[in-house]
Amino acid sequence: MENKDIIRQIKLYGSILELNGENSFKIRSYQNAVFNLERVKQPLKKLSLNELEKLEGIGKAIAAKIDEANQKGIFRQLEEILAQTPKGVVEMLGIDGLGVKKVRTLWQEHKIEDLEQLLDACENNQIAPLKGFGEKTQENIRQSLIFFKSTSGKVRFPEAEMWALHIKEYLQNIHKDLKIEIVGAVRRKLEITETIHLLVSTTEDEAVFEVLDKADFLERILPSPSLFAWHGSIQDNKLKLVLRTCLPERLVSEVFIHSAASAHLAYQAPKQEKTLLQVAQSAVFQDETDIYKAIDLPYIVPEMREGYQELALAQEGKLPLLLKTEDIKGIIHAHSTYSDGKNTLEEMAQACKKAGYEYLGITDHSQTAVYASGLKDYAVKKQHEEIDQLNEKLAPFKIFKGIESDILGDGSLDYPENILKTFDFVIASVHSSLKMDIEKATQRLIRAIENPYTTMLGHPTGRILLRREGYPIDYEQITEACAKHGVVIEINASPYRLDLDWRWVGLALEKGVKLSINPDAHATAGIGDVRFGVDTGRKGGLTAAQTVNALPLAEFEAFLKERKK
Repeated sequence: MENKDIIRQIKLYGSILELNGENSFKIRSYQNAVFNLERVKQPLKKLSLNELEKLEGIGKAIAAKIDEANQKGIFRQLEEILAQTPKGVVEMLGIDGLGVKKVRTLWQEHKIEDLEQLLDACENNQIAPLKGFGEKTQENIRQSLIFFKSTSGKVRFPEAEMWALHIKEYLQNIHKDLKIEIVGAVRRKLEITETIHLLVSTTEDEAVFEVLDKADFLERILPSPSLFAWHGSIQDNKLKLVLRTCLPERLVSEVFIHSAASAHLAYQAPKQEKTLLQVAQSAVFQDETDIYKAIDLPYIVPEMREGYQELALAQEGKLPLLLKTEDIKGIIHAHSTYSDGKNTLEEMAQACKKAGYEYLGITDHSQTAVYASGLKDYAVKKQHEEIDQLNEKLAPFKIFKGIESDILGDGSLDYPENILKTFDFVIASVHSSLKMDIEKATQRLIRAIENPYTTMLGHPTGRILLRREGYPIDYEQITEACAKHGVVIEINASPYRLDLDWRWVGLALEKGVKLSINPDAHATAGIGDVRFGVDTGRKGGLTAAQTVNALPLAEFEAFLKERKK
């Protein structure tokens, strides 16, 4: 159990207690526990019951629940209360725009017990008249429900990758000689997927399927012989596994076929009779490169095989030398205990240095972000003094004085000029008033881009994958504004965001806009999320030359100084 899994259980338990009308003192104890647990640095699974009881804000009762969850995967009281609460009511807690109090009202007073009932009520204008709701809230709930429905059964890339590797290892441990390849959306590193695809080279199909049939975490979906569903609470039967088998001599062709989108496979070169799919099916190949050669194309990496711009680039001989994770020289966009991070500034810097990076651009939240303990002017001064001291201690590693400044409703940044000019760089991001139409959102961002102190535009659409749809923006206008004012666009590498979306990376590059791969790390562990941002950049054709934090320290420092002139 990871800390986030424990925290999720404690938070859910507190929310369901509130749904059931438990006393406010008890509810607050769980809310406080969540707040304190989010600041615990060490893995909770490694702490004894006695050590858990000594954590700030964690009493004996909650410590016992954490210990039980560590041992069994879930604590008994949560299992019991979940069994007594309609599943649909619990799902309502995950709908954007619905807090616990509103869910309690809908359930207890109006007998709405699942998402379908709630959507019907919204579409029949039955929610707006209720006390504490209104037409705007009703529409927000309706839109959130539609989005939730469209993402049901899907998982983010890191989870899909983890389970694909788990199944591969499970099979490999039983049949050590099997050749197993991860294909499909996971190999293409799509940000979300609903199905894991594996390909096994074997002459004994049934032996492989029998192994999977015996796995207690899988359940075969009949009548298909190759389709399985996850069984158990972790994936709640949502994530699917498709396992295909092929003869050993067909492995390269089948890996290729099942690792490309249909639009990519449908490519047919001028004066060629066969599509890429037909070429792959027509012969035995030793390497995927040979498949492309057969149709007069250079090799295209799996990440780009989506049928977007990659085929035209390949045909014109303009495929870029793509960015690699090892090209990233510094970590930009990270938080410390000065705002809502879990680790101190020095701990974040030391972790970056240990990981081989040359610099850290620390960007704690700004003063408007009260929910995240955003920095008031005196805290900014204190942090800058500490940065100066740490830079002497850690040299040649360097910490740059950054901030993630909130973009206010009118597009202005939330510090006056005398504070903004003290930073080496500023990431401008939207965190509030997210319900905007495309014109308002676009103009709000453009005004922030026009601010002479804005160095970088953070997570441009504000999306949270599988949880919240981003606000709509005019990508053409945004990228043109960034090009005009020399503003970098962030690819937020958090697997919960991956924003800028890879589908718009090419447009930014066309306009001459530089990008930055930023982990938005709120703890030392988050630094590793850089790799997900690199995957996103690669899907869009990003190179090291077009990535600002692929610059070595001296060049990055020169870049920032030039921007401040």
